[in-house]
Amino acid sequence: MLSGNAAGFLLSPANWVLRRGLWGLMLILSVAIYGSHAPLLNLCKVDGKIPFSSSSVVVLIELTKLVFSLLFLVIWDRKLLGVAVSWYHVAPFALSALLYAANNNLVVHMQLFMDPSTYQVLSNLKIVSTALLYSFFLHQRLCMRKWLALFLLTAAGVSYSCGGLQDPHDPGSPSRMQLHITLVGLLLISVYCLISGLSAVYTEAILKAQALPLSLQNLFLYFFGVLLNVTGHFWSSPEGGFLGGFSSWVLVIVVSQALNGLIMSVVMKHSSNITRLFVISCSILVNALLSVTLFDLQLTLFFFIAVLELGAAHPPGVRAGGSHVPQGVGPGGRDLGTSPLSCRGSCAHHPGAVGSGCLRGGVG
Repeated sequence: MLSGNAAGFLLSPANWVLRRGLWGLMLILSVAIYGSHAPLLNLCKVDGKIPFSSSSVVVLIELTKLVFSLLFLVIWDRKLLGVAVSWYHVAPFALSALLYAANNNLVVHMQLFMDPSTYQVLSNLKIVSTALLYSFFLHQRLCMRKWLALFLLTAAGVSYSCGGLQDPHDPGSPSRMQLHITLVGLLLISVYCLISGLSAVYTEAILKAQALPLSLQNLFLYFFGVLLNVTGHFWSSPEGGFLGGFSSWVLVIVVSQALNGLIMSVVMKHSSNITRLFVISCSILVNALLSVTLFDLQLTLFFFIAVLELGAAHPPGVRAGGSHVPQGVGPGGRDLGTSPLSCRGSCAHHPGAVGSGCLRGGVG
């Protein structure tokens, strides 16, 4: 998203504060969008059920991201519109889009073999799978401080999923939560965590390997995203029509999730998937705040345990005054700057490749 003239402007040392502020604002906005996703879905419900086709929403999210990517390309890199691009640069994004599409469908089908609470708890294992794949495929050795931070993020997600919120009309609900999963469900959740991590790490690798503007890379990714999800939508033949059951809240979900996908592409290009994991984990704070405000739910001890674990997982190398930001964006977005999880001494630093209920579509 930051390339061309916009990148040249932000490269000036005098604009360091602006870069820092924009980076922090972007991450905060992403935390807010992640955290508001489930509450927004609840606001869409009619008689306790989602009235629209989830595949329709995913198609619209991918289409919105495609339109925004084209708009950014016209604004910041218009000269590239007439340039021929090799399929060598385009084809890798087809696999990325396929992995995201497979993961979205797997989320729906695997819940036939487990209860929602089990899914919420075990899905936190994708933090571990993403970190392992990130370390292995991108050759980024994570120091012990990072692994401890990631373990605390996983523990915070599990704690919150186990009963961070409580219905005041059913005060014993968290303590009575019983987890149930079949052998097939256990296999599917393992595949889900693997694909989730693989799709994120693979996408990061592509974005950083190519000397192309991010807006052009997003255009490739979301073209395939639209193509695959449109095919999947009409293959499944959902009832009620493409826009059946839509409301103004659905529009908010589409726009917010599209915006978050674009933000996450910036994070993957200029920081890492480790930063993305911290953003996702911190979103439980927003989720709790909105749930208490909108649905009159109450916070439990599990929530405060999760908050303590998140606080203890404060990114190593980040001062209390704020997080590090990318030092700059070179031609094509190649200069990736500094990770918010930079470790000193025991952790190798690789210049240019730092550390990095589902209606979300591709990236994000």
